[in-house]
Amino acid sequence: MKTTYIESNVIKAMLEQLQTNFGGTLTKELKEYTLKINNDIGKGIIKGMSLKGGITYLEFDMVFYHDLVLAINTPNGKPIFFTYCSKGTLTHSFGSEGEKRKLESYQTGILTSHKNEENVLYFNKNEQLKSTLITVQNTKKDNNPGTDSLKDKLQETFFNEKADENYIYIGSHNLKIAEKIKQLNAISQKGIVRSLLIQGLVHVILALEIQQHKDDLNNSHIQKGSLTLRDMNTIKEVSQFINENSESQITISQLYSQFGLSPSKLQEGFKLMHGHTVTEYIREVRIKKAESLIKNTDMNISEVVYTIGLTSRSYFSKIFKEKYNCSPKDYKFAQRTIAISA
Repeated sequence: MKTTYIESNVIKAMLEQLQTNFGGTLTKELKEYTLKINNDIGKGIIKGMSLKGGITYLEFDMVFYHDLVLAINTPNGKPIFFTYCSKGTLTHSFGSEGEKRKLESYQTGILTSHKNEENVLYFNKNEQLKSTLITVQNTKKDNNPGTDSLKDKLQETFFNEKADENYIYIGSHNLKIAEKIKQLNAISQKGIVRSLLIQGLVHVILALEIQQHKDDLNNSHIQKGSLTLRDMNTIKEVSQFINENSESQITISQLYSQFGLSPSKLQEGFKLMHGHTVTEYIREVRIKKAESLIKNTDMNISEVVYTIGLTSRSYFSKIFKEKYNCSPKDYKFAQRTIAISA
């Protein structure tokens, strides 16, 4: 088993220390650092970025070829760590002798140490791992409005009143966070636009993790949902299928027959992941595709309606206006006006 140490809370230094231990190629675009690894240690990408307000974001998309221990030591503060597994499992302990706690796929872990012990992460060999680590520093060096109030609130929430005890929370499964991380990884823009989009989505992910903690505390007396980890992976497959085939006449019976989920689990999973029923989600995907076609092609409205799998132009106009607060015709006219003025 290989042990690697990180002795900094600065993204640049963290990635440089990881490169020293793992090898690979380290690149930088604005504030984002990316370490690409393909050697006898493992294969994949580790990337990170410093954000405003003492927040840093670190992401692992790796397969390690050996069991690996990563010990994170932040001597200049007591940060709060928000970690999430999109795929695989991740184990944590405070110090090398501390109790080990495991995060499964789609689980959030929130942890911090009053005694400023090392946060030790354990990676399993030959296991595909996709995991994010958002760190909020407790120092008050920033002069950004609201920064200190955010840190004060987080410290009040996640630091145990007993100064000699650490704090750790393992959340219930949450598919919405996985969806936001997927959006983050799909960002194709470059430069300042990319940095702004990353910063915005990281804050959304952080907000969802804090909300998850609050919801779990409030609902601790309620029986958890019936979805297994396998069910949630299937829900992601169903979502992908809908996105790729939304122009087809997809039915609920077709989906649960094709993917082996009962109607109740299918609906429960979509409510959990997307906040919509399956039918609502199909409609949402179609409307978003229609907006893109109207904006980026020369199709007329009838052609767009047919392309996204609908037959009624009046129904399409109704649901389009509900979402975008204007008719498809007015939206297309606005795009032409913008093009002419440009």
